[in-house]
Amino acid sequence: MSFYSVAVRPLLFRFDAERMHHASIETAARVGWAQGLLSALYGFADPSLETEVCGLAFANPLGLAAGYDKSGEAVRALAGLGFGHVEIGSVSADPSAGNPKPRLFRLPADRALVVHYGLQNDGADIIAKRVAAARLAVPLGVNIVKTNRGAGACPDGEDAIIGDYLRSVRLFKDDADYLTLNLSCPNTEMGRDFFADKPHVERFLAALGEVGIPCPVFLKVSPKSGIPGIEMLLEAAEGHDFVSGFVFNLPAGKPDNLVTPREVWESWPGAVSGHPVESLINFSIREMYRRMDTRRYRIVGVGGVFTAEQAYEKIRLGASLVQLLTALVYEGPGVVGRINRGLCGLLARDGFKTIAEAVGTAHT
Repeated sequence: MSFYSVAVRPLLFRFDAERMHHASIETAARVGWAQGLLSALYGFADPSLETEVCGLAFANPLGLAAGYDKSGEAVRALAGLGFGHVEIGSVSADPSAGNPKPRLFRLPADRALVVHYGLQNDGADIIAKRVAAARLAVPLGVNIVKTNRGAGACPDGEDAIIGDYLRSVRLFKDDADYLTLNLSCPNTEMGRDFFADKPHVERFLAALGEVGIPCPVFLKVSPKSGIPGIEMLLEAAEGHDFVSGFVFNLPAGKPDNLVTPREVWESWPGAVSGHPVESLINFSIREMYRRMDTRRYRIVGVGGVFTAEQAYEKIRLGASLVQLLTALVYEGPGVVGRINRGLCGLLARDGFKTIAEAVGTAHT
């Protein structure tokens, strides 16, 4: 048990979840000057963890998932925690207040969160200036999504949805190290189903191809579409060489495997992150890796990563990089170094000299 788990987490969990989330971002934003000190305290480096993905160099495969630093306010301090990359957002073309509060809840018995933020962020114009000014020793990714205009807003048409994404892409394409295009936010009505239709995906990718994106691009999609959704996505991406790989998002709604009694959470809106979604995400990674061109595409695995063993499982199923978020809430900043140390041991145990050698080996 870490000091954070024993002493800090019980204190933090006495307060509202969203309040503590914002407080952590504000604190991290203030101590960005101490990035080097944080790296000395929390970082862990080993040559076996170094990897190259889509032309980018990563000191280790473990990154911070989008959803924590939504507006790119605290990237310097977060990079100092030992992550191999940091992804901010989701960022939309226009600022968004997100969904009504309360919109973030904890499920301690499940090691999970229920998230219903609804894409709260400062908007692409403001965040793009922060990204342009950021100078990190690790790759910085930007997760882009369509603006959430609220439940009472008139639905946007196809041109407006695609145009919203393109505005943001143009602002970030030259300063971000990579882009993740969130095509399946589970907590907005328009973000959930539009890209379930292959013609929409094809038209969207065709429009993106005209922008000229110099950095890697990942498509973040729902895991609930199963194998048909995976096959549709791969067919739609064919011929669009700027697509570098895929990420699976949180599934909408509540999974059937929650330990917490239904009466506690059934009135809460939102999607679940953490341990309960691990098996569905792992299934999706496995099936995507089996079907994709492994010479061209890469997978980023996120969902239920708390330990080195869980990160390693995603890697062996086909993920070249992994990300966490909920574990940071439950385990504190020390979890990053613990996972990376554990990955070194697992690689050595199995006779792998590098992370890249381990990717996809569950299929052999």
